[in-house]
Amino acid sequence: MSPVAAVTTGARPRGIVVSAPKSGAGKTTITLGLARAFRNRGLTVQAFKSGPDYIDPAFHARATGRASFNLDSWSMPPHAITALLGHAHAADVAIVEGAMGLYDGAAHRGACGNGSSADIAARTGWPVVIVIDCTAQAQTAAAVALGLARYRVDVKIAGVILNKISGERHFKLVCDGFEGTGIDILGWLPRQNSIAMPERHLGLVQADETAELDQLLEAVARFVDEHVDIARVLEAAEPMSHTLADEAVRSGATAHLRPPGQRIALARDAAFSFVYPHMLDVWKTAGAEILPFSPLADEAPDAGADVCWLPGGYPELHAGRIATARTFLDGLREFAAKRPVHGECGGYMVLGDALVDQSGTAHAMAGLLGLVTSFEKRRLHLGYREARLTEPMPGYAAGAVLRGHEFHYASTLVETDTPLACVVDAAGEAVDENGSRRGHVTGTFFHLVAEAS
Repeated sequence: MSPVAAVTTGARPRGIVVSAPKSGAGKTTITLGLARAFRNRGLTVQAFKSGPDYIDPAFHARATGRASFNLDSWSMPPHAITALLGHAHAADVAIVEGAMGLYDGAAHRGACGNGSSADIAARTGWPVVIVIDCTAQAQTAAAVALGLARYRVDVKIAGVILNKISGERHFKLVCDGFEGTGIDILGWLPRQNSIAMPERHLGLVQADETAELDQLLEAVARFVDEHVDIARVLEAAEPMSHTLADEAVRSGATAHLRPPGQRIALARDAAFSFVYPHMLDVWKTAGAEILPFSPLADEAPDAGADVCWLPGGYPELHAGRIATARTFLDGLREFAAKRPVHGECGGYMVLGDALVDQSGTAHAMAGLLGLVTSFEKRRLHLGYREARLTEPMPGYAAGAVLRGHEFHYASTLVETDTPLACVVDAAGEAVDENGSRRGHVTGTFFHLVAEAS
């Protein structure tokens, strides 16, 4: 049977989850390599990302030619995940890239799980391909794989891909450990630094910042294709669970997020790029019109928009340029005088009075909120957030409960406005970053993922 026939048989979309025992094992490289290799075989590939990562989906989209969507069991209620999985029905095969280790997630359960990749594997019924970094180990790799296979009875392991094998002798030693385990070895990759994906302090460099990305993706696909049995990986893909597949067809684009307005002026460029694809998808499906503009190109938000949304990104790398973008800043201030403006994380920082870069230089920002942030005094803020709004924000009234994720290194030096929400972490513990509201302007350090219910 051909790989295409093996994948497309039946009405339920087939898929796999790519995970690992830990971060840094090579999940992203292998996911991108498999996705592009599948596409090169003429398959329509639907990619997903487990967890709240907003960078990997952009790479997935370039590898597959289709938008990739986040699936997060801590933040998203079940119907939201089901609706997003509906995108797999238009594809021959789905591939989910996991986050961290297979079972890693929040310490406390959220909307329908703890945010782990295992939750998504169990919910979909798609088997897991484990990527094991075999650096400085041999037979122990099998023990790790066996432990992952037995930890949860509702998670099926399709096999393993062994990464960073130093040679044939090393490979044989690793294989010896797998004898009698019943776990298939789907391929092994030798050490290869020339195709490593570029990194930055928040993870991967953004897709649009990676020079000659298509050539790099082709190189990754060739490398994976040479060392992994692609046909066996495709054969390992299994249909989505009956119940979930039926729900995904019926649900359509369930409104698990509300558009903040009918016409949304959205900042989009290298400084403002952290937008979850599912958010844009839901906004568009609900009939909202998105009007992108570039602050770095000194463009103002569309004067005909109902609301302006400034996503996160890397404003600290462009702070000097933003500070001198007069058309943008004046247009933003004029917009905010009459209509709502909301900023997330980096966008929130730009709405403040000043942003201090890593060198200690302060750059004047929009001055719409009494916020001063600094990257000179770096402090990691990371984790899930649940926010009960005490003030309204675009799309939501006071009292709404929202879920999201925070990940930044900025320190808050000044924050003087009315708090926007009461914010807690995944354990229910209060955090200091509660967002701000002044007039029509609101902002949060967390990125919105979904409504709590």
